[in-house]
Amino acid sequence: MTAPLMPRATAVWLVENTTLTFRQIGNFCELHELEVQAIADGEVAANIVGLNPITAGQLTAEEIARCEADKNAALTAVKPEGNVKALNMKNKKILSPSQRSDKPAAILWVLRNCPEIIDSQICKLIGTTKPTIAALRNGTHRDMPDLRPKNPVAVGLCKEKDLENAIAISKKLTEPKKAKKKMIKKKTTKKAATSKAAAKKTTKKVAAKKVVTKKTTTKTPVKKAAVKKASTKTVAKKTTAKKASTKTTVKKVVQKALKAVEKVLVKKTAAKKTTAKAATKKAAAKKTTAKDATKKTAAKKTVAKKTAAKKTAAPKTAAKKATVKKTAAKKASAKKK
Repeated sequence: MTAPLMPRATAVWLVENTTLTFRQIGNFCELHELEVQAIADGEVAANIVGLNPITAGQLTAEEIARCEADKNAALTAVKPEGNVKALNMKNKKILSPSQRSDKPAAILWVLRNCPEIIDSQICKLIGTTKPTIAALRNGTHRDMPDLRPKNPVAVGLCKEKDLENAIAISKKLTEPKKAKKKMIKKKTTKKAATSKAAAKKTTKKVAAKKVVTKKTTTKTPVKKAAVKKASTKTVAKKTTAKKASTKTTVKKVVQKALKAVEKVLVKKTAAKKTTAKAATKKAAAKKTTAKDATKKTAAKKTVAKKTAAKKTAAPKTAAKKATVKKTAAKKASAKKK
C-alpha cells in the first residue's frame, strides 16, 4: 500500500471529520501514530488545510463508515488510487516528490547492475537526461556521496518488462557496432599480414640481387684493380691541382694583406705630418702674439713718457709766460715815464 497524495492534508481532514483511530489514519497515510496524535493536538501541521479524500477519489464514505464501526479494520483505497506508483508509470509526467528524488539512485543502480544498457534507453526508462547520467557515471553529481543504488522497479519508476526490453534493445544496437569493430580488426590484421609478406618478398629479391652482384664482382677483379689505379691517379691529380690553387689563393691573400697594411701606414704618416704642421702653425701664432704683446707694452711706455713730459713742461711754460708778461709790463711802464 502506498500513501495518498498529500498525506498530511488527508490526515488533517480525517482527524477533523471522522472518528477513526490514530492507528487507522496513520496506516492509510503512512504516518506514525504519534505524528497523527500531534496533528490532532495542533502541534504539527497547524497551517495545513485538510484535503477531502472522498472528493479526491482516494476513499469512499462507505469505507470510512466501515472502519469507524470496526476499529481493527484497515482503510483500503479506491482501486484506481490503490497503486499510485503504477499510475505514475503510465503517466510519467506526474511523479511524487519521493520518486523524483529517487531518480539518481535508480540511475546509479542501472549503471552498476546493467552496464550494457545505453544512455538513451536509461533516459526512456527513468525519464532523465544524458548529462545527469554522465555525471553519475563519472562521480561528479552533486548528491553522489549521499546516494545509494535503488532498483527502479522497486521504487516504481519502471516495470520489469520495460527494463528487459531496454536491455534487449541496447544489445541489438551495440551488437552491430561490435561486429564492425571486429571486422575492422580483421581487416587491419589482414593488411598487416599482406605487408609482412610483401616485405619478405622484397628482402628475398634484394638478397638475390646481392648474390648476382657478388658473382659479377668475383668475375672481374682485374678490371676493378685497373679502375682503382685510374681513380687513384685522378685523385692524385685533383689533390695537386687543389694544392696549387690553395697556394695561389694564399699568395693573393698575403698580397691583399700587405697592401692593406701599406695603406694603413701611409694614412698614419699623413696624419702625423698634418699634426706636425698644425703644431708648427700653433708655435708661430704664439710667437706673433708674443711680439704683438711686446710692441703694445713698448707703445704704452712711450705714451706714458710723453704724458709725463707734457705734465712736467706745462708749469715751466706757464712760468716763462708770466715772466715774459712781467718784463713786457716793465718795459711799457718805463716808456711811459
